[in-house]
Amino acid sequence: METYRDLKVQKSLGDEKKSNLRKYSELIVGSHSIWELIKYELIITFVSWLPGALGLFLRSKLYPSIIGKVGRRVIFGRNITLRHPKKIKIGDNVIIDDNTMLDAKGFSNNGITLEDGVFIGRNCILYCKNGNIYLKRNVNIGHNCTVFSSNNVTIHENTLVSAYCYILSGGEYDYTSEEIKMIDQEGGDSIGDLEIGSNCWIGAGVIVTDGASIGDNSVIGAGAVVTKSIPTNSVAVGIPAKIIKTIEKTGVVKS
Repeated sequence: METYRDLKVQKSLGDEKKSNLRKYSELIVGSHSIWELIKYELIITFVSWLPGALGLFLRSKLYPSIIGKVGRRVIFGRNITLRHPKKIKIGDNVIIDDNTMLDAKGFSNNGITLEDGVFIGRNCILYCKNGNIYLKRNVNIGHNCTVFSSNNVTIHENTLVSAYCYILSGGEYDYTSEEIKMIDQEGGDSIGDLEIGSNCWIGAGVIVTDGASIGDNSVIGAGAVVTKSIPTNSVAVGIPAKIIKTIEKTGVVKS
């Protein structure tokens, strides 16, 4: 059986046994159906770039036909890139701003799930490599953020992720190998799930690495690098992130 690792982009595009049309369809649509490919191409070509109220209206009516699930009152900005769109599930009152990429690629994954009230800022990338991304109710992702998963990334309710953050689950490479060059390694192996709790504030430019976690009601200072578990009700800063304060349930912060 063909696995996702066999669809590594460079190898797939270099497979002479596949036609260019099939390569494109596998990479972009995730289907061999000519009808699905034609429908995707027509909708993206004619409405993805349209400005103003007309563009918003047409995308709200046409995108649900190429996306796995779309709730009510969803706003799609301009120039949104969709990969394997049938594995994208969107709840009610979701806003996806301009120039965002939602890439749910994989053969055995569930893809990307955006629950009710999620906001995705412009220029963000949500990218699966046979992994899953779950954004729970009212999660807010600031502009120019990247969320990558070859395992599972979950961000829980009412969490705010500021601009320019990088959240990574997977991407482990064997840098000690003398036989296999980096570019020839499959990569994407993961230590474990990455989970950010509810009601957290992730400051601008934060990096959260594979296998790390952040507990509920925590604050991560701008520019921090989270490499391990941060407990509930914590304030953490620095590289690597270290806890400097504990937040009591009353809202009082203690050193």
